[in-house]
Formats: sequence, structure tokens, C-alpha cells
Amino acid sequence: MNSPVVASAQMRDAENAAFAHGISAEHLMNQAGCGIATAIQQFFPHPGHCLVFSGKGNNGGDALVAAANLKRAGWHTDVHLSFPESEGSELLRKKITEFRDTPRVATGASAANLSTTLPLPTVILDGLLGLGSKPPLRDPILAACREINRLRRQHNAFVFAVDQPTGLDGDSGKSDRDCVVADFTVTIAAAKRGLLADDAINFVGRLEVVPLSDLPLETADESVAAAAALRGLLPRRQFEAHKNQFGRVGIVAGSRGFAGAATMSAWGALRGGAGLVEVFVPENIYEIVAAAAPFESMVKPVKSYGDLLNEKIDVWGIGPGLGNENAREIMDLVQRTENSMVVDADALNIISTEVSILKNCRGPRLLTPHPGEMKRLAGDRKISRAELAKNFTAEFPVTLLLKGSRTIVAENGKPISYNTTGNPGMATGGMGDVLTGVCAALIAQKLSLFDAARVGAWVCGRAAEIAIFNGDESEQSLLPRDVLTNLGHAFAEL
Repeated sequence: MNSPVVASAQMRDAENAAFAHGISAEHLMNQAGCGIATAIQQFFPHPGHCLVFSGKGNNGGDALVAAANLKRAGWHTDVHLSFPESEGSELLRKKITEFRDTPRVATGASAANLSTTLPLPTVILDGLLGLGSKPPLRDPILAACREINRLRRQHNAFVFAVDQPTGLDGDSGKSDRDCVVADFTVTIAAAKRGLLADDAINFVGRLEVVPLSDLPLETADESVAAAAALRGLLPRRQFEAHKNQFGRVGIVAGSRGFAGAATMSAWGALRGGAGLVEVFVPENIYEIVAAAAPFESMVKPVKSYGDLLNEKIDVWGIGPGLGNENAREIMDLVQRTENSMVVDADALNIISTEVSILKNCRGPRLLTPHPGEMKRLAGDRKISRAELAKNFTAEFPVTLLLKGSRTIVAENGKPISYNTTGNPGMATGGMGDVLTGVCAALIAQKLSLFDAARVGAWVCGRAAEIAIFNGDESEQSLLPRDVLTNLGHAFAEL
């Protein structure tokens, strides 16, 4: 099930259609609130402090339902109403009463019990304005937004926006100067188009979609790769499965000074589920890589990259740490190999000198550039990342995974897909090497290049989140090896 990207008007139409079929606004609100609470607990599994900033509409009601759920789970909760309670909608006033009447349940893992060992997280729920609201902000909402941002800035509170950050236009992505800066945006039913605008990323933060089963939406030309949309792409293995069913991955990576790139890509392929992994490296670093590579992989020295055309490999991952000393051989390998190939890093830089070869490759190609590599491939175009990805895949018959804080996966004839997982801790060398291996392994397990790119980006981003929010790492300390360690937990969520 894909999670479409929609405009506000489409959401209104879907809601009205649900109401016409007897679905109540309160039913949808209860579903949304439960989903918001679940999203918060996914990142903060231990009870802490939750402060709700509520407006007078249904967005505030969603936040109050979430707060009541957290209260039952042992959280300390409080509500700040931006308007007199009497001005709220009837449904909002009902949810305020239900919140007040909800007893806080002390659990074995309550905030009080953990206070001596762990700092209590402070979470702010932005339930001020929701669907259809647009800048500019006015008091008292303006004052509330400024207070939310102050608490985030001065007290390290984590902000969860309900549906969309207050002060952001959900259709265009334009923002008020005092727009709420959310660390997480939990959007209801489907992502709104403005949340995915390039200029909105720093206000939206990590995007999570709460699906509503009673609010079906039509397929759109853009989608978000949330867990619900990716489940089922990797079915459980049959009990009699053997390694040859999960593919032989060949990693072509590394050069003098960059031996680690080959090792990290090999680990990515192994942790991504490949049946067999072979690592092909230049002779001058063979001994270094052979000593450092995973015991489960096979390391082989390469005299000429042209010789690899005769290797029996199902899927190739090429580029990390390669350098450009053998550019012509690498170019020929990318063009002439008949099996699927993930092309990254230095292989992309080599191709950028003759991009037209992508029109004549003998096999399927998944390109995984970061913004700098994409600029070398496509030129410095002053268009959105999504438009850039669409235009590139319309011109070249490849699958594109355009890395970034909101990674985009594109393929001609398919909806643009936005990844939802990840955090700024991933902005460090080696993360892309791991992704190359993971994507190659997924293709080897018979996923299409498009789906392998979506799943690969999602699990790597989710593994990084788990390392930070469920482990001992921070945005500063996170390393590619931490992503590798937590890939199993990320896959388990799919």
C-alpha cells in the first residue's frame, strides 16, 4: 500500500466522503491521536514529560487524544490552551474533558522510576493549527509558536507537529518567520504536498505518516516510503531456503587510502541479506582489505576491472572509494555489465564526464548520488530536487536514489518516492558505502531496483534512528558501523 502525497483539498474531499458514509469526526480523531502517541513512543520508549499546545480546532483534539494515551502509559502531561476553553469546538471541549479525566498510570518503567538513571525526555505537541492553515501567524497562535521554539532552543525539548507545523503552508511549503520548528511531523492519513517542499525540510523534520483505514486516498504521482507502504516487499524466507536463492553480490570498491569503503560496502551487503558477497579490490590494497573485511565475505585482487565482466555475479555494487585512476575500465564495466548494478561515489564521478553512456547500458542501473555528485551528473539546475529527479530519469533509463535529508527515489513511469527515515547524525563519511551494499543485497533478493532503493534508504535511516533513540548514540557520535549494527532491528519493523 503506497502512502500518497496529497493537497489539502484532496484531504478535505476524503474526509467529507468518509462522513457521508457514516464515519464520525471523533472516530477519525481517536485513530489519529492513537497513531500520534505510538509515533512518539517509537522514538521515546520511556515515559517523560509531554506539553500540548492546543488551538481550538480538531488539530488540538488530535493532540489531546495523543496526550491522554501517553498519560495512560505513565507520562507526565500538561495542556496549554491558546484560547479560552469556551471558544473551542464541541469535539475539542469533549477531548479536553476526557484528557482531564484520564488517570496517569504508574508503570514499571514510569518516568519516576527512571529518573535516577535516565534524563526525562520533554516532548511538545504542536496542535495549534492544522489542515488548510496558512501564514501569516497572528496572536495568540503567534505567541504560542514563539514559546514552542523557545522551549526547543533553550530546553532541548523535542517538538512533534500534528499533521503540519503551525505556520507552514501545507500546500506550498512556504513558512511564517515564526513557524514552529518541528523535530518530527506526524501527518495524518497522508503527507501533504507542502511538507515535502525543499524549503520546508528544516521545519518539518522527520516525517511520519499515521494511516487512517477509514480514509482511503487515491494513488498520486508522488508518495512517501513509510513502513506501512514497504511491508510485504521482503517476504519471510521459506524454511528450506539456501544461500544461492539470495544472490551473489560483487562489490567493486576501494583504492589506496580508501580501503575502508570496500569493507563498509561489504558489511552493508551482508547485513542487507545477500547470500554471498565477493569484494574486488586493487592488488595494492588486497592485503589490507583481506585483513579488515568481514570474515563472511570473499576478497579478491583485481589486475584489470575489465576481467570482472567474466565473473559470475548476480548484482554489482560499484564506486565507493574507487578513485579515478582506471576511469576507462570503470566506464566500460558500468556500460557493458548485463546484470543489475548499484553505481555510487567515484563511479558516478567517472560517469559524469560522459553521462550519455547511461542511455546504452546493457543492464539495469541504480544510481545513488549525493547532491554534489548529482550536480556533476545533471548540471547546476535551479529546480527542486523532485523536478531534478523526474527530469533525469525521463532522460536516462535508470533508477535514481538522490540522497539528502529527504532522500528521493525516482524511475520513469513510477511515482516519485520520498524517504521518511534518518537524522542529521548520518551526515558523516561511510553512510553511502553501507547503503550501496544494502541496496545491492536487496536487488539480489529479487526486489526491483525501485523497491530496493526505497527499502534500502528506509532501513538505513531507521537503523540510524534506533541507534540514537533506542541506543546510546547521538547525532554527533553516530557512525556507519552503528547503522550496520541496527539494521536487523530496522528490517524487523518491515
